[in-house]
Amino acid sequence: MLPNPIKNLIFYFNKLPGIGTKTSEKFVFHLLKLSPREIQEFAQSILDLKTKIKTCNICYNFSEMSPCIICSDQKRDRKIICIVARPQDIHPIESTHKFNGVYHILGGLIDNLAGITPDRLNIKQLEERLKTDEVEELILAFNPDIQGETTTIYLQKILKPLNIKITRLGRGLPMGADLEYADEVTLSNALEYRNEL
Repeated sequence: MLPNPIKNLIFYFNKLPGIGTKTSEKFVFHLLKLSPREIQEFAQSILDLKTKIKTCNICYNFSEMSPCIICSDQKRDRKIICIVARPQDIHPIESTHKFNGVYHILGGLIDNLAGITPDRLNIKQLEERLKTDEVEELILAFNPDIQGETTTIYLQKILKPLNIKITRLGRGLPMGADLEYADEVTLSNALEYRNEL
């Protein structure tokens, strides 16, 4: 019974992770109350994601420039690389103000059941980076779940011969937690009390 423009937008909101039909309907009916200018700005923001966002050619973070703002910052300690699964994992670590190194984003975690094998991640790029940069420590900052553990074990195995100190976040993060939703105190402790592998 809904007009096609409303149904179409509900359909696209439903494609977003964690968004069901009821929430999609709320979004659409809220948008209908906005002014044409606000709708235009909203639509432009979505378009900007594809036209203005690049992938950093060093760490694989999303940015408006490449290299990204973190990789371009000369004050960052390039001898320490924090390896994370996704770009959104960087923000909670940065918000602790306890880490001044640089990052490397794998683009996911090893998950054989989902068909995510090491060759589908930015692991080869990390190995190439370690050949040229003088790195003293790698921090593995993954969610403490099965995929995080699998990826940790795999990286530990292939990177150990490089004689670089490999640490992981302290166990302040509970099993099954998501870095994106961890509070700053927990993440600060996890960074400060990280363990060598």
